[in-house]
Amino acid sequence: MKIRLPKYSLREIVNTILYVNRTGVQWDLLPHDLPPATSVFYYYSLWIKDGTPKRIHDLLRAEVRSRAGRAREPRAAVMDSQSVKSSFSAGSETVGTDGGKKVKGRKRHIIADTMGLLLAVIVTAANIHDRHGGQILLDDVHDAHPTVVKTWAAGAYGGLRSRGVCLDIKLEITTKGLATCGFTPLTQRWKSERTFGWLSRSRRLAQDVEATTHSAEAQIYWTMTGLMLRRATTTSTITTYRTGRQTDTPTRT
Repeated sequence: MKIRLPKYSLREIVNTILYVNRTGVQWDLLPHDLPPATSVFYYYSLWIKDGTPKRIHDLLRAEVRSRAGRAREPRAAVMDSQSVKSSFSAGSETVGTDGGKKVKGRKRHIIADTMGLLLAVIVTAANIHDRHGGQILLDDVHDAHPTVVKTWAAGAYGGLRSRGVCLDIKLEITTKGLATCGFTPLTQRWKSERTFGWLSRSRRLAQDVEATTHSAEAQIYWTMTGLMLRRATTTSTITTYRTGRQTDTPTRT
C-alpha cells in the first residue's frame, strides 16, 4: 500500500493561517508563494472542529506566563465584551443589533487574565446581553481554570454575582464615578480594553467577516496565538507569516 505524504508542512499551513489573520486577505487571494487556499482551508476547518486553535493557544499562554515570572495558571481575571459590525457572509441567525452601542453585527465576549491573555471567548449575535455571555464565560473558566478566584467586570455583569458565589469566584463590579467625565482607566478592567486593542491589530478582526461564530472564535484565538509567538520568539511582525520565497524588507524613510 502506497502512503501519500502531505505536500505542505503543517508549519507552512499554520504560517498561512496567521498571514490571513494578520493581513485580512481573502482565502482566494493568497500570494503564490504560500500553500493554496484549498489546502490551508481544509486544515483550518478541520482544526476548528477538533479544537486545535484553542489547545495551541492555551499551551502558549501557560508558557508566556511562565516566562514572565507568573504561575502557569492565573488566579484573577477580567471580563468584558465588544460589539463589531458583521459582513454579508455572516449567517443571519448569528447577527443582531446592540441597542446600546448602535452596532449591527456580532458581540465578542472575553475573559482574560491580568496580563490580558485570553482564558475563554465566545461570539454571539450583538443583541445578546452581556450577562448571558458572561455566565457562559464564568462556567468555562471555572471548569478549565479552577485556580481563578476573582474577576473584575462592568456593571452589566452585576446580575452574575450569585453565579460567581456558586462557582467560588468573587465578581467585583467596577464603574465610573458619577462626576467622572471622559476616558478613565478603571481598576483592572482597562486590561480587557487593551486585549481588544491587540485584537484590532489583526485586519481579519476589523469587523466580523466569518460565516460562523465558531470561525470567528478561532480567528480570535489565532490572533492571540500570533501575539504570544512574537513575545516568545521576539520576532518582528513584518515577515513572521511569510513562507517560501522571501523578499527584501523595505526600509522606512
